[in-house]
Amino acid sequence: MMAAACIGTFVMAESGLLDHQRATTTWWLAPLFRNRYPNVLLDESNMIVQSGRFVTAGAALSHMDLALWLVRSISPQLAFLTAKYLIVDSRSSQSAYALTDHLVHSDPIVQQFEAWARGRLTKGFSLEAAATAVGSSKRTLARRMQSVLGKSPLSYFQDLRVQRAMYLLKTDSASVDEVAAQVGYADGATLRALLRRRVELGVKEIRRTQ
Repeated sequence: MMAAACIGTFVMAESGLLDHQRATTTWWLAPLFRNRYPNVLLDESNMIVQSGRFVTAGAALSHMDLALWLVRSISPQLAFLTAKYLIVDSRSSQSAYALTDHLVHSDPIVQQFEAWARGRLTKGFSLEAAATAVGSSKRTLARRMQSVLGKSPLSYFQDLRVQRAMYLLKTDSASVDEVAAQVGYADGATLRALLRRRVELGVKEIRRTQ
């Protein structure tokens, strides 16, 4: 088994060992990684990714998550006890920590799309309208989004809705249904399910972190 964390994943990818393997890396270097190693199946949303005999981990402090993962593969009980001694919480995803604004500024079309999307969170999504707004074809917009963020325009649009909803839940006393309406969802149940799926957090957990 071989393992690497943060920018160490670049060393492993540079060797060619990760070609056609799933991997992760530090979230803010994902566009560079994806561009440099197109044969690697990158999933920067996850903290730990195993693919065959290779295990990769995300941003700098994820070396701790990686070490605990390796211990857990032998003894879950020992990994749990070690995490308690080290005061380390379980963090399966990098998504809740990523600063998406940092990523979008690496490409002008993606940056324009973000500005357009933020102004339409309460409205429906249209790829055709988005492409027109940024002055590109639908195919070009989708390709640039995939290259920079590793996701489709619609998926990123939903990310922005989640990001806005999390901000409102932390800073506003509005009900979940009211927050859902402010970000374009029909009801609070839909928003709750989306938060669970995207950031693996419930409403109470999000509000506790304000």
